[in-house]
Amino acid sequence: MLLIATGLGPRIALAVWWIFGEKVDVAFSTWIWPLLGLLVLPWTTLFYVIVWSAVGGVSGAEWLFVALGVVFDVATYSARSARARYASSY
Repeated sequence: MLLIATGLGPRIALAVWWIFGEKVDVAFSTWIWPLLGLLVLPWTTLFYVIVWSAVGGVSGAEWLFVALGVVFDVATYSARSARARYASSY
């Protein structure tokens, strides 16, 4: 259950923020990038929206949080493939 929540959590949070807020629309100039982020790299897109500011966008140490989102996305995909590999061996 925790793995499902981890996999769907950022997608749900980003989708709700996109529907009911305006920061996602302001952070990206077009709708295609947040949609691709929602489908492929949800943690990275969510962290980008969180650290984005209207004054300077994402700069400096804020990129470390975006990189942390990439690490979370890679970990999520790795956990899925490892779980599938070990489940098929039993």
